[in-house]
Amino acid sequence: MANIPLIDQDNASAAAKSVLETVKRSFGGVPNIFRAMANSPATLEAYLGFAGNLGKGGLDRKLREHIALAVAGINACTYCASAHAAIGKSLGIGDAEAKDNLLGKSTDPKVAAALVFARSLVTKRGRLAASDFAAIRAAGYDDGAIVEIIGHVSLNIFTNYFNLAAGTEVDFPKVELT
Repeated sequence: MANIPLIDQDNASAAAKSVLETVKRSFGGVPNIFRAMANSPATLEAYLGFAGNLGKGGLDRKLREHIALAVAGINACTYCASAHAAIGKSLGIGDAEAKDNLLGKSTDPKVAAALVFARSLVTKRGRLAASDFAAIRAAGYDDGAIVEIIGHVSLNIFTNYFNLAAGTEVDFPKVELT
């Protein structure tokens, strides 16, 4: 059940309409997460800015989706798991790999290291040990990449919590969390 209503672009305030038009141009449509976030155009703009700037970083799009799936899995966010599985599929992440990612696993050792680090960041609430950093560095990630992983985890925690609290209706092929 939705706790936050979805904003209809036709009946939106001028500020909400403007940002929703930007979303529509960028994404080709307006997923429910953005319609719910549009209740606060400032929040939606902040999210889009954070996501857009992280997208300019050094982590490739596929790794960002692996991370998003791992964070959605640990936070049990069906909306985000479904959205990122669909996006991941368009990038070549198969159903089995997406399911593994939701559990923080990958057959690719470098991706697996990033997912272990991401999940540790969530479960330890940021209080990582030197061994967590040693492991991610041993997998080949430099400090810039580590900072970006932390940024992506933070961004995805926001969307997970937002969708869980808002009760956002899934508008992607639904992924069941086990």
